[in-house]
Amino acid sequence: MRDAVVTTEGDRIRWAELPGREPTRVYVHGLGATSPAYFAGVAAHPLLAGHRSLLVDLLGHGISDRPVTFDYTLEGHADALAAALTAAGAAGAEVIAHSMGGSVAVVLAARHPHLVSRLVLVDANLDPIPPTPGSGGSSGIAAHTEEEFLAGGWREVRDRAGAHWWSTMRLAGLEALHRSAVHLTRGSVPIMREILMELTIPRTFLLPEDDGPLPGADALAEAGVAVVPIPDCGHNIMLDNPEAFARATAHALAPTTTTTSHIVGTPVR
Repeated sequence: MRDAVVTTEGDRIRWAELPGREPTRVYVHGLGATSPAYFAGVAAHPLLAGHRSLLVDLLGHGISDRPVTFDYTLEGHADALAAALTAAGAAGAEVIAHSMGGSVAVVLAARHPHLVSRLVLVDANLDPIPPTPGSGGSSGIAAHTEEEFLAGGWREVRDRAGAHWWSTMRLAGLEALHRSAVHLTRGSVPIMREILMELTIPRTFLLPEDDGPLPGADALAEAGVAVVPIPDCGHNIMLDNPEAFARATAHALAPTTTTTSHIVGTPVR
């Protein structure tokens, strides 16, 4: 385990590090998750192993600190992650990021371009979503005020999340979980989709095939983003179908990869 101070108050981000060759690969989890639990298996997959790999926990999550004074905006998360990567000497990293982590990674690439050489987004949030009471994920969390959430609303979220997600969500600070969800539903300025389309580095978006076409996929493809449906999986692609995830990610990170949209080896126009 490694760590770095990422705020003026001395708060630390921590990560599990696997040794290997450059460029460094950085794995970033989603809301209420932790990167070692979600990415250790695929980081060690034969198609992806051998690179220096940092399985990073965002501030407020997993094994990282949980400051109650941090804002947990997407920009705040991105800047804290940038401080950790700078301390780790991980400039020009290949970033593989899931869900909310993908949103953070898009903002990171825009605000700290020297740190990111490629992006693989795993069913990431690209657009704002309305808070909806009783719904799962960030939308349901954000439907509470922070006071309501801290006073007991988190228990409703726990019961909806189920045992698997709660096993890592319970590691997050309650303030971190709520504020991260609120700012994820609001999105960045400009929104993540617009930022992603303006980036010039190689970018790949993985999504579950059963979800149907990604909204705005044609515009993303025209902007050079490879959109890759993955079969036999849900939102947690790396856990549900690690073999297909590893193949698609290895293809996206291959030196000869172009930025043409495709379905796991088959170009789409």
